[in-house]
Amino acid sequence: MTQRVHWVVLLLCFGLMCHLVTGIFMDKLANNKLCADDNCVYTISLARAEEDYNAPDCRFINIKKGQLIYVYSKLVKEKDSGEFWAGSVYGEQYEDHMGTVGYFPCSLVSEQHVYQEANKTVPTTVQIIKWVSLTQRK
Repeated sequence: MTQRVHWVVLLLCFGLMCHLVTGIFMDKLANNKLCADDNCVYTISLARAEEDYNAPDCRFINIKKGQLIYVYSKLVKEKDSGEFWAGSVYGEQYEDHMGTVGYFPCSLVSEQHVYQEANKTVPTTVQIIKWVSLTQRK
């Protein structure tokens, strides 16, 4: 009897956990990106934000006008897609965001200094799965 109760409790817990969290596939931004190296770890350029940008989801970074951004890769534009670069913010006043790498529209920045050419075409990774609690959904 007690073993049966344990199984019932275990199955109930498992069933409840499955409904609390679900995965959502996000659209892939591009199939390829341009980098300075095969792993896209070397800085391509330093850019300055010309406008503020609020990130729409976890793949992107917030940028503020005047902020400096290290650029690590440039997505290869595809049909009906925007042009995005990947980078991280730079500067003492942005210390809490330094090291966070994300995408931003290249149309909102101007390159200040090119360190090396982005001449390596690298495939982007598989789609990112964003985990969302059902309690956060609207």
